[in-house]
Amino acid sequence: MPYIKDSRRGGIDLELGADRLDWSPSNAGDLNFVVSTFIQNYFLVKGLKYATMNEMVGALECAKMELNRVVIAPYEDDKISENGGVYFTPPQH
Repeated sequence: MPYIKDSRRGGIDLELGADRLDWSPSNAGDLNFVVSTFIQNYFLVKGLKYATMNEMVGALECAKMELNRVVIAPYEDDKISENGGVYFTPPQH
């Protein structure tokens, strides 16, 4: 997952530049473009081969899963508490 050492995070921040901390995509298209650009850059460095594709799909899938685990699931739990859920809770045996 993205829990890399602080020293590496600092290095990445320096490589990307200070503006990356202040800029945010304004819509889904912009976000998709930025993610796709990072993927393209990774392919340019690593080469277009199965191992690289596997790494990228794995990184994207794990980032998606982490977003769901840390952000989306707790948000949905709060909304279920506020508004009730769609599914019934099965009886415990």
